[in-house]
Order: sequence, then structure tokens, then C-alpha cells
Amino acid sequence: MRSYLLVAAVIIGATTALVGCSTLQRAVEIQSDLDGLTRSGVVGSIATLDDATTSAVMTSGVPNRTNGDSIGKNDRVRIGSVTKTFTASLVLQLVAEGKVDLDAPIEQYLPGLIHGSGKNGTAITVRQLLQHRSGLPEFAGEPGADEWIAANENRTLTPSAAVAIALGKPAQFVPGTSFVYTNTNYIVLGMLVESVTGRSYADELQSRVLDPLHLEDTYLPPAGERDIRGDHLTGYQDLGGGLTDVSRTEPSIPWAAGAMVSTGTDLNAFWRALLDGQVVPAAQLAEMTTPQVAATEAEGIGYGMGVSATELPCGVTYIGHSGGIYGYYTLSGATPDRAFTVTLTSTPKDQPDTVAMLSHALCP
Repeated sequence: MRSYLLVAAVIIGATTALVGCSTLQRAVEIQSDLDGLTRSGVVGSIATLDDATTSAVMTSGVPNRTNGDSIGKNDRVRIGSVTKTFTASLVLQLVAEGKVDLDAPIEQYLPGLIHGSGKNGTAITVRQLLQHRSGLPEFAGEPGADEWIAANENRTLTPSAAVAIALGKPAQFVPGTSFVYTNTNYIVLGMLVESVTGRSYADELQSRVLDPLHLEDTYLPPAGERDIRGDHLTGYQDLGGGLTDVSRTEPSIPWAAGAMVSTGTDLNAFWRALLDGQVVPAAQLAEMTTPQVAATEAEGIGYGMGVSATELPCGVTYIGHSGGIYGYYTLSGATPDRAFTVTLTSTPKDQPDTVAMLSHALCP
């Protein structure tokens, strides 16, 4: 096992020095958490913690099982469903611009996509898609499996084909009456972005979020680009015969619901900008981060629009999202004071205590 701590801090004056010491202490606790995950079988993990003045990157394990190199502080990972927060941000920007109405039926923007299948597209609103309250069934199988199999079989999938797969199944409930998390909702939302803007989802993501925030290590791979660019952590999955390298996957399947690649540094910058009102205007941000009762009752979490809101044991509210895709599990988000991202590259034998880890990073 290899582990090391990278701490970069800019300390100005006595007050900021105290903040720096606090971040260092948090980093020590997080390092202990990561090393515990390594002992539990995780191949590699990386955590990034920062506030306005200090930054710390902690790693444990190795980036891959073949050469035992050290994990780099800006190694890329697949972030899975954390992608949904970016998609929700694009939609809410369009809402703020008056181009999308949250309570309008999706049929208004994507005529025939759902209604033409025999299901009532006029009953499903944009708001319900963002909140996973549409009743649309899941199009994909086991999270990550479809992407990995498709990469090995040299297959791609269009968003409309993914939605067609979902619409071939029974609706889960009457729209607006319950909460069930599905990737299908965010595939439809990606299509909404393209329909309203007349540009590709990837181009809108780049021009509206990635470029303005200078997130240079974050990207959405195009269909057919199955390898991760540059230095990255290799993801592993136990497929019955031991751990298998599953980091090569087909991005067209999760697309706007889970295909993005990023780093902890970029994700933390995104969350800080989001909560500061630099990504989504204040009115839409308030709706985005307000948890829904139906989601809380059904799942034990408060889900808003592309984000979850969780009150930590210390009383601090954490806004974030998790992302699970074959070989990678990412937990990323922020409080008003700090941002924190952690990624694991295989499943540990013992279930990690994510609330404890978040508390170590984010509680006063």
C-alpha cells in the first residue's frame, strides 16, 4: 500500500493561518479514512478538500495494479452521476433565460418523444424530470455494466434509442406522485438542452460551464471515445473472477446522465461556484437545492434538482451528488465554507461510512 498527503496552502495573516491548520487536521483525518479503504480492498482513492484559501489532496493505494506508481493530485476519474448536476445547471440556466418553463410538459420541447410511445408526454414536466418524479423507467441495466459491455462490443447508443428502451417498459408511477431515481430522466434533459439551444449538449456544457469556470481537466467524452485522456486512475470491478480493469467504457450510454470525466480540483471549483451563484442565478439555485418531500420519504435523502441536500450530524448542510459507474465511485459537493470530492476505484469489502468521511471534511 502506498499513501501520501499533498497539502498546498496560501496563508495570509494569523486568521488565515488558523484556517490552514484546520484544513491540515481535516486532511489527516481524511487520510486515515482513505487508508482504511485501502485496507478494505480499494485499489486507489483520491480526496480533494479546499476552501477559499487552502487546498489539500490526499491519496491512498495506487492508480493501477500493473506498475504501482503514485496517484497524481490531478489524475482524472469517471464521475458517473455527478454529471447530472452539470445537466441540471444547464437546464436551469435556460429557465433563467426564459427559454424553458419548469412546469411546462416535456412534450412542448420534444414533441412526440414520449407521447408518441403511447405514454402521456403532456403529463411529465421539466421539473419532474429534474427531480426524478416523472415515473419514466430506467433504460440501463446494472450501473456501468452496459457501458463496459458496449465498449468491448464496439457499440454506441443514441439518446433517442436509450429513451425508446425505457419507453418499452411500464411506467413506474403517475408523474409527480413519487420519486424513483433513473438515468432516463437526465437523458431526456440532455435532449431538451439540444432542442432548445440548437447546439449539442457537449458544446453547451463547454461554453456555459466548463470554459467560464476554467475547468480544464473536465470533459464529456464523445461517442466512441472509450479511454480516459491523460493521467487517470484505473477503475476495477470484481466480475466473479477477481478484479478486472473496467475503466474503458462507452460514454454514449450514460451521456448527460453520467459520462463526464473530471478531477477533484475541478469538481470542487464547480461546487464552490455553483453555491456562490456563479453558475445558476439565485432564484433557480434556491429551487435546485431545495429537497423534495417525496424524495426524502422514498430514499432517505433530500433530492432537489440534480443535487442532494444532506444535513450532517454537526448540523451543516451538504449539497452534492454521488456518482457510481463501473470501477469508480465519486462523492462530491460543498457547504458554504468548504468543498470536498472523493473517488474510489474499486468496491471495498466493508461499506464505507460516507457520512463520517463527509463530517471529517466539512464539519466545523
